Amino acid sequence: MNERAGRSYKKIEKFDLVRLANLAKEDLKDLFTWKPLLGNLFEDRVLCITLCQGAALHYLNVKNGIKDFDVWTFFREHPQKPFPYRRNKAWDFGDPRFGKTQGKEGFIGRRVDILGRSIKYEKKDDSIDALRRYLSTASTETARRLAQKAVILLSPHDKIGNVVWPMK
Repeated sequence: MNERAGRSYKKIEKFDLVRLANLAKEDLKDLFTWKPLLGNLFEDRVLCITLCQGAALHYLNVKNGIKDFDVWTFFREHPQKPFPYRRNKAWDFGDPRFGKTQGKEGFIGRRVDILGRSIKYEKKDDSIDALRRYLSTASTETARRLAQKAVILLSPHDKIGNVVWPMK
């Protein structure tokens, strides 16, 4: 494996995207079991699950390298409260083909950071429209940072691998 500065330069395949989507879904299931009130608010409000930032850029160009995987779930805003924006759960990719994250002794593979955000959604939108508007308006620090690199769909499953950002 060609590694520089702790990064993997192996190509991300579709089956890797499926693995990432499954980890995010497992994380949501655990979260909503542990915090059922949060589940009541957001379980039916999932717009999409995405691979973002450096690993998403690597998926597009196979040059950026993978330090870790940043997987984001985007939810339709709830009128009562936003999805907890500080939540970041680290999971193990569970396969060493991309190498192992340095400093994560118990991990077999790369770290997968699973995060979430609630965003504005209009009835005329599909999930991609809503997410592109969020990224293009860049009204939050998170949106600005995510818009600097790339966003790839992991779910819905029939659109896995579709590029949300950058727009062509």
